[in-house]
Amino acid sequence: MSLKMFVPIVFAAVLSTIGSRAFAQHLQQAPGYYRGKLGAFEITALSDGVAPRHMEQILSKPEVAVAEYGAVHESQPVNLSINAYLVNTGSRLVLIDTGAGELFGPSSGHLISNLKASGYQPEQIDTILLTHIHGDHSAGLTVGGVMQFPNATVYVDERDLEYFVTRKDTPDESDTLRRQVAQSRATVGPYLAAHKIVPIKPDSEILPGITARSQTGHTPGHTAFLVQSNGHRMLLWGDIIHGAEVQFDHPEITVSYDVDPARAASARLEELAFAADNGILVASDHISFPGIGHVRRTGSAYRWAPIPYDAVASEFDLK
Repeated sequence: MSLKMFVPIVFAAVLSTIGSRAFAQHLQQAPGYYRGKLGAFEITALSDGVAPRHMEQILSKPEVAVAEYGAVHESQPVNLSINAYLVNTGSRLVLIDTGAGELFGPSSGHLISNLKASGYQPEQIDTILLTHIHGDHSAGLTVGGVMQFPNATVYVDERDLEYFVTRKDTPDESDTLRRQVAQSRATVGPYLAAHKIVPIKPDSEILPGITARSQTGHTPGHTAFLVQSNGHRMLLWGDIIHGAEVQFDHPEITVSYDVDPARAASARLEELAFAADNGILVASDHISFPGIGHVRRTGSAYRWAPIPYDAVASEFDLK
């Protein structure tokens, strides 16, 4: 057989083999971290995964939720991102929120693996700032009874600590609150027992370049953090927004997890206005990963403008 005849016969055989081959599908995302610079600080967004939620069941105006999510072709349940953020100041490694740990099942609890993929180890974290004590923000502290960040000091507003951990139990507590307290005692409690918790004083500087902004309502001690370096600013606002598709257009709409819904709505308006009017970059725990962008006013409503994707570590908050 000549070479001229051999080549097409082999090629046809290869095509035949490819046509009958079965390829396994890999239904898993790549490691979830996204990194950039904020002045002299390095910021790494870390994905803990997602929490599937029927938004029409947890937002205070179900008909608006149905309409807004339908308009952008999102079906229920919606996979809400669970984001956390690591701030490397050069001398401190500060983790803001810790994800859901083992509480929400296999769709979340990936913060540690993504932290390692990003180049850091949990033992290196020396400071943890909690925006509040709720399962998807504080449960990653302790998994299977083991403290995941053994060398970290945890900062949290004392009002949340009293409400979810150190409270005196009463028979009139709701089942939801009773469950939240049990979870919080199992996950936050070990750090309290180890004397590794420091109460946050409202609206105080916690570390050089990191200031607490008390925004109570979602929980009694819900706190946002303003990170500043060399004139660049980022606002890490925790649970100011749960449903981005709804609450930017309708900031008055609350979520069933709010301890004080009216105050939570006021806090949302305050932070939206603060971010929009000052052009401050925002990092949000439940906006689609990495959850970083800007807020702009449009009449009485607001819009979310996510940062453009960059394949390498970029400069955040460019002026």
